[in-house]
Amino acid sequence: MQPATIPSRLRERIAGNNLLSALRPEDLAIVAPSLQEWEGEAGSKLYQPGDEVRFVYFPCGPSLVSFVVELEEGLTVETALIGREGAVGGIVSQGRLPAYARSEVQFPGPFLRLSTADLEEFETRSPSLRHLFARYADCMLAQVFQSVACNAVHTIEQRTVKWLLAAIDRTGDHDIPLTQEQLASMMGVGRSYVSRVIQSLKRRHLLETRRGGVRVRDMDRLDGLSCGCNNALRRHFEQVLAGVYPTVEESSAQKAAAGSRHPGSRMKA
Repeated sequence: MQPATIPSRLRERIAGNNLLSALRPEDLAIVAPSLQEWEGEAGSKLYQPGDEVRFVYFPCGPSLVSFVVELEEGLTVETALIGREGAVGGIVSQGRLPAYARSEVQFPGPFLRLSTADLEEFETRSPSLRHLFARYADCMLAQVFQSVACNAVHTIEQRTVKWLLAAIDRTGDHDIPLTQEQLASMMGVGRSYVSRVIQSLKRRHLLETRRGGVRVRDMDRLDGLSCGCNNALRRHFEQVLAGVYPTVEESSAQKAAAGSRHPGSRMKA
């Protein structure tokens, strides 16, 4: 399949994932025929710890996935948030190795997926494809490093703001359909801590709560409370994979496209 002959619907899905869009035309021609469309519902588990990783999932548009580590104490902590800039699954590993962390859909939406067996074959055929995904693996590792440092040093308010801004970066949508309980669970802290932070941000008119989530009202002032971890990750992406991390303009366009498909807020008023 040549890039010019890729069906329009598949081409639209590919355009919704920046990592796939970064493929050279000859590599896209190799990969495209094996891509499968898949719809992810909020809360869907792509992988549980120990599961054999049979597919690589590429979030498209507003779709978001979290890598979550489950601790013996019953706590869960998010270690990475993946959107249109990346992929989930055996992106660089050889063979269908077991998953270490839980991969869970946070924001529903479209995905493309590719079997790990096909990916392994394609990487043997194309050094440039293998190199691109290896560079993405470096960015993924950087995100995990940054997350470890952030969780160890920064305040719960800074971490909460960081998560909200990271979600907006990837979707362009100021409506965050995530409950305080869900956010607290991913951060590995008690719900009461997150609730106090959210209430404080409300009093400062930075956000408002809605049924099933929050709506950010003042991005600039909220960004002023951020710990800077998102900016550090963005800089690394630009150094290693220029153009893959979503731009402000791209996020805004994504929000407009999502609005045309689903008028109004994703949450109940």
